[in-house]
Amino acid sequence: MSDSTDHRLDMPALQALLRDKQFDAVLAAAKARLAVASDDSEALYLAAVASRYAGQFDAAAQWLAELTAQAPGHSRALQERGHLARDRGEWAAALGYYQQAVRANPALIASWQSQQKILAARGDRHQVAQLERQIAHLKALPAPLLAATDLIAQGKLVVAEQRVRDFLAERPHHVEAMRLLADIGVRLGVLDDAEFLLESAVELAPDHLQLRIDYLQTLRKRQKFAAALEQAAYLLAEQPSNPQFKSLYAIELMQTGDYPRALALLDEVLEQLPEEPVTLTTRGHALKTAGNSEQAIDSYRRAIAANPRHGEAWYSLANLKTYQFDAAQLATMAELVDDPSLPPADRVHLHFALGKGFEDSADYRRSFDHYAAGNGLKKAQSRYSADSMSDELAAQRTVCTPAWRAAQQPAGCPVRDPIFIVGLPRAGSTLLEQILASHSQVDGTLELPNILALAQRLRRGQKLDGQSHYPAVLATLSDAQRTEFGEQFIRETQIHRAGAPFFIDKMPNNFRHIGLIKSILPNAKIIDARRAALDCCFSGFKQLFAEGQEFTYDLADVGHYYRDYVALMEHWQTLYPGEILHVQYEQVVDDFEQQVRRLLDYCGLPFEQACLDFHTNKRAVRTASSEQVRQPLNRTGLGQWQPYQERLTPLFEALGPALLPAEIAASL
Repeated sequence: MSDSTDHRLDMPALQALLRDKQFDAVLAAAKARLAVASDDSEALYLAAVASRYAGQFDAAAQWLAELTAQAPGHSRALQERGHLARDRGEWAAALGYYQQAVRANPALIASWQSQQKILAARGDRHQVAQLERQIAHLKALPAPLLAATDLIAQGKLVVAEQRVRDFLAERPHHVEAMRLLADIGVRLGVLDDAEFLLESAVELAPDHLQLRIDYLQTLRKRQKFAAALEQAAYLLAEQPSNPQFKSLYAIELMQTGDYPRALALLDEVLEQLPEEPVTLTTRGHALKTAGNSEQAIDSYRRAIAANPRHGEAWYSLANLKTYQFDAAQLATMAELVDDPSLPPADRVHLHFALGKGFEDSADYRRSFDHYAAGNGLKKAQSRYSADSMSDELAAQRTVCTPAWRAAQQPAGCPVRDPIFIVGLPRAGSTLLEQILASHSQVDGTLELPNILALAQRLRRGQKLDGQSHYPAVLATLSDAQRTEFGEQFIRETQIHRAGAPFFIDKMPNNFRHIGLIKSILPNAKIIDARRAALDCCFSGFKQLFAEGQEFTYDLADVGHYYRDYVALMEHWQTLYPGEILHVQYEQVVDDFEQQVRRLLDYCGLPFEQACLDFHTNKRAVRTASSEQVRQPLNRTGLGQWQPYQERLTPLFEALGPALLPAEIAASL
């Protein structure tokens, strides 16, 4: 076979060669493809498979290492790692890789079957029986749904959605198809559609417990905590001794603020499953949120002792911001993070924990290396595009113009209850929330998803065409729609309130949607929490967010995002003069009382001393700044980027001279 022929072979042709056991031909063709495009993940995968079949195990491992570096969550790469470990006789490692593979892609029947064989050889009858049920379930799935499951794992959500919709057109009440379509909806952020699908599916199959778990988790994402608690209660009533259902009920109790009952349930789980690391970590989160930091630390440490590879527990200690690792802990984490069999999620957690640990010990070179590695792994799993985000934010300025605002009749929900705190994460929004929530007339809540969910709903419209209908659709909303959307926001957020006249929504990403907010809630207060560009951007880069802040995974991306944010906020200030309060974090630190009074005046609130004593407020705080806002205001958050200056050139260049200190701008 000539090199020119190799170049022209498509993936089906390569797969056919593999089935014919022409391993050298597959390898040559894969190398030819990689010479043209070194990031061709499918060519890397087939090169690894061909090498393994040819008995070239070291070469297969190298191909897989390259593939994993480019695509850490590549499910078939994980499965192939399992096959390679199996062929080498490394049974424990093989089992671990197969388990990772099916977490990434449940449609990989070969990984389920391979796990079953290993566990059967060990005599683990209980797990073998569970796997038999899972394999039987997958084999019973109609082929289009199994294919859609695989497409979802590959991130091909639009194609998967169309496949499932086509299937449902013929079999409209197929519960598993409804579950899959709901899963796609959750991944796309269309939570209201996902909720409706799952609610309908539960009505069709009320005894389908996994369906109820999916429904519960979607309700939680929509922050419909009362409804989620009902589902958790149903599951626990069905199986009162089931530790998984006890944990789910405990998590829902935490969401509604009932930490004593949640902790009691988690302790029951730990009686059944002593020192179970995930439960101990969840328990630590509950204790941290409730303000019991010492007990939280103990719970996280116990989780680590039970399973040192449980990266989330290590990161949870780091994320307290006040905990410092000792040299032995740093050495343990450094050894773990280099273990190739460590699951990607645990590796990410450990990199961020090590970044914080080496930062505390002033080893800034190693600290940055770990922050960069953790972010690199997250970025490789992300579909975020800085250019697309810039276009999305620019579209707000194009649609929401002075002419658009002038054409709008007085409408929307006229209540004055909501106070939106917007901006970038790590800009001081939790501090402002804690100050305001310390006032007797203000309820602190959460980073509420309602505005983002409404924007996503408007973005998709009623069409499956891949096109965004938002923000252009803002120009077509009727007065009645604007009023209904505003009233819906007030209804849906009522559960988070405790009876005060005002309440806070501190979802930072709402700055993208101020036109929508003011259109449906014209009397809402909006506070722009801003922090100096370098401190804000680098703090975001150091933080491992649960979800929704993908721009933080790259220094250039976060710099572009900050610049776009400033430009859009300038537009909103021009469009709504005098209606948006800009609060600069550094000014709060330098002149605290004056800035607090300014904040209260803007909200129409009388001064209360409790707002100055915000750190004594015992309310639950669910953000990364929870421990920081329980301490008096200090200057430790200023200038934290400076020790890393020589590594931050991509950030400097993305921000541009206007947003940089003069000495940095002059050096570019």
